[in-house]
Amino acid sequence: MTHWGRISNRKHTTTIMAVSHCLFRPATTTVKNTLSSFFIRSLSSSSSSSSGPSLDPKIDLEEAAAQLEKSSSSSPSPSPYKGRNFHWVFLGCPGVGKGTYASRLSSLLGVPHIATGDLVRDELSSSGLLSSQLKELVNQGKLVPDEFIISLLSKRLEAGKEKGESGYILDGFPRTVTQAEILEGVTNIDLVINLKLREEALLAKCLGRRICSECGANYNVACIDIKGENEDSPRMYMPPLLPPPNCESKLITRADDTEEVVKERLRIYNTTTQPVEEFYRKRGKLLEFELPGGIPESWSKLLRALHLENDKQSAIA
Repeated sequence: MTHWGRISNRKHTTTIMAVSHCLFRPATTTVKNTLSSFFIRSLSSSSSSSSGPSLDPKIDLEEAAAQLEKSSSSSPSPSPYKGRNFHWVFLGCPGVGKGTYASRLSSLLGVPHIATGDLVRDELSSSGLLSSQLKELVNQGKLVPDEFIISLLSKRLEAGKEKGESGYILDGFPRTVTQAEILEGVTNIDLVINLKLREEALLAKCLGRRICSECGANYNVACIDIKGENEDSPRMYMPPLLPPPNCESKLITRADDTEEVVKERLRIYNTTTQPVEEFYRKRGKLLEFELPGGIPESWSKLLRALHLENDKQSAIA
């Protein structure tokens, strides 16, 4: 090959690499490695047939290309939680934040978040005599009968099983010892997380709840700032979770989020559901977690209490 031919060949290679760089930028690792492998093999072929200057003979181009292709086809490291079946339950007073934290853990662990409250509300949105009776109970802050909750939950678990779901995080069930006993006969619960929050903060939080009537997103307009009295009762600050501009005019309040109903729900919980805590405490499955504040402060501490990797927080924070 002549001097001008070698220059032309180098220009051609440089041009192709420049074009590919522009076309695939920002490229994934797989794309970059595939292109690099292609150019390495091309250079290897051209250098063996060219009389011009060759690449460093210490470099095994074929081996380098093979290594790049191997790394391109390899799958990313599996999640440390993949393949593990989590059978967890969230307990706590109404409005404490069971749904919020259960949903975040659901995303982190890759298991469904099943909220019996949502199952009931879905049923309430249907028509019929049963729906009317349930609506009256819910609006009064009464508990839904066991047999109805168990029926809804059984249908949901069966549907999940058909879809190949493994594991779950239950939110709002069981609420009675009878429900806990029935659940124990159906499945093996690994862990029960009992969320706790000061009553004055809980009341303000419940009264500040809002829902977007269009997209269904949950927000909270309450700004909770409770002064600390001592080390056992430090200051608690929970900033509001305000909606974006497109949801502001569509916010609604749940019919059962009134002070009278919220206090009634708390009373029922203290007399009916707290025995469930003791049920799981005796079995060594209860983890009690006092929420120190809002989500930013509480989330990282909850993960530590659950011995979950902190580097997973960014995925759903």
